[in-house]
Amino acid sequence: MELDVRINDKSTSIIIGDPYRPDVEGITRRISEMAAAGGIRLNDLDVRGLLPQMVRGVAGCEEGCPANAKDLVEKGYGPFELEYIEGGILTAQARTKEGLTLLLKLFPDF
Repeated sequence: MELDVRINDKSTSIIIGDPYRPDVEGITRRISEMAAAGGIRLNDLDVRGLLPQMVRGVAGCEEGCPANAKDLVEKGYGPFELEYIEGGILTAQARTKEGLTLLLKLFPDF
């Protein structure tokens, strides 16, 4: 599973080896460090809380993919705009306090 992170013109990819035990702390730290390098604070965006839900949505868990991803999009998550894209891709987008766009795009392994 791969997570693409984009903050305006900067981007990085993070591989999530085990979607049933993702290193949420490590992933969140990498995203926060990327943001901080550009002078951006993500304090008002709950990336740490969103990540496990995105991973479960794409990995499927009990209800199977894409059911959980579509459910998450329907429920929403804070200020994030969520979208399910055919093929099992899940995106989350939000504006930072600085007015920049944070985009998380999660790709399944299949």
